[in-house]
Amino acid sequence: MKRLLLFVIGVLPLTAQCEVVSENLCFERGEGSSVKFELRTYYDETNKWHGGFVKYASSGVAIPLVLTDHQAEEVGPDMPWLATTTWTEVSDGKVSGEYEMVSQGVTVLSMTYTKKSNGKQYDFSHNWNIDFSPEKGCQWEQ
Repeated sequence: MKRLLLFVIGVLPLTAQCEVVSENLCFERGEGSSVKFELRTYYDETNKWHGGFVKYASSGVAIPLVLTDHQAEEVGPDMPWLATTTWTEVSDGKVSGEYEMVSQGVTVLSMTYTKKSNGKQYDFSHNWNIDFSPEKGCQWEQ
């Protein structure tokens, strides 16, 4: 009986853990462009926590992102909502840029990066053809 009680006590904390939902997307400036990055976002429903990072193919260094805005609007009764999500990029403890993604359902309509130092904007396209693994990220060289 004591063993059963110890087993139940040991397993209960596992059932109380929250589920973190992650999204992994691969972006590039244009077909054949050398400017490519992966976006990984995480959402903890229980604690209402959002986090993420981008990792450029050229550097491989994860740059932290902070969710700063999320707007959703209904575009039609039988259509997925249109969502605009804004992430602030933090590099060396300072805000260095902003990513704005517009999506509808699973389709990414646009992704724009704005560099804070000069206000220059860069457009990226979501590349569905790139393989992704949690261990290795976007597999740019296939």
